[in-house]
Amino acid sequence: MGGSSIDDEWELTPFNGGVRTVVLVGRTGNGKSATGNSILGTKAFKSRRSSAGVTSTCELERTVTSDGQIINVIDTPGLFDSSVESEFIGKEIAKCIDFAKDGIHAVLVVLSVRTRFTKEEEAALRSLQTLFGRKIIDYMIVVFTGGDDLERDEETLEDYLGRDCPEPLKNILDLCRNRRVLFDNNTSDETKKAEQVGKLLSLVNMVIAQNGGQPYTDEWFAELKMQRLSQQEEVESLEGKSKLEILELKKHMERSYDDQLKRITEMVELKLSETTSRLEQQLAEEQAARLRAEEIAQIAQEKSNDEIRKLRENLERAQRETEELRKQAESKCAIL
Repeated sequence: MGGSSIDDEWELTPFNGGVRTVVLVGRTGNGKSATGNSILGTKAFKSRRSSAGVTSTCELERTVTSDGQIINVIDTPGLFDSSVESEFIGKEIAKCIDFAKDGIHAVLVVLSVRTRFTKEEEAALRSLQTLFGRKIIDYMIVVFTGGDDLERDEETLEDYLGRDCPEPLKNILDLCRNRRVLFDNNTSDETKKAEQVGKLLSLVNMVIAQNGGQPYTDEWFAELKMQRLSQQEEVESLEGKSKLEILELKKHMERSYDDQLKRITEMVELKLSETTSRLEQQLAEEQAARLRAEEIAQIAQEKSNDEIRKLRENLERAQRETEELRKQAESKCAIL
């Protein structure tokens, strides 16, 4: 994994004023909600340890940093889970787009050092790229949770990645230009809390700077933004209207916005379905190729074993013949 150390650079990235919108994505149990709570500085999102259960739908919470920076944090349900239906994912992505409104400043891909990076997560990240385009990679930051486990084992994140980093994860980190940070969501050390959140927000600002100050948006964001502008104009035209006319117009606006969200949901579902089919085909082809390779290797091994067996038999035969010749020679010598 190339790139300079984030730990050496994070303090050099200034915190600029304004709103930052970050989205947490990842598999259930990786610590998305706990990471969101660490960023917010309060237990706003339900986490796995909570008796109330885990996040079941997209949620938006907001905090203001000491330097006046507004951070919108969007927590998502386990969109990486294999049990999740495409219809549910479509609705949640549309809801996430609605929450983000003017765009996403960073996508926080939450992984855990407690579990291995799975094929499921690899496929989900591919789907994310297919849904939002390759440009979404420019906004990705990988957040590793479980920092307390590494600290207990006296390991750094670099130790962990150097020791136990599968190739697909290395590729993702390379694509993200090694933008990663380690979080300990269980710490009660206020200095440590501030430091890890500071590193993350510095990376967010770095992402914004590298993308020309522009958040991630696409045609779906643009459609909803046009819809909101249109509704704003309609609201401004309400002056002088009767209460009944205002009520009817508001109902019409709500229906129109809901229809727009429904249309975007359907588009996401269709694209996701196509992506899933393509990935399933690719995985099937990879599995078939692996099985063929294993079959060829097995045939080669059997052939090699057969050749070794024949060589051993020939060697043993030669040894027997040599022994017989030696005995015959000794017998002749004795007669002489």
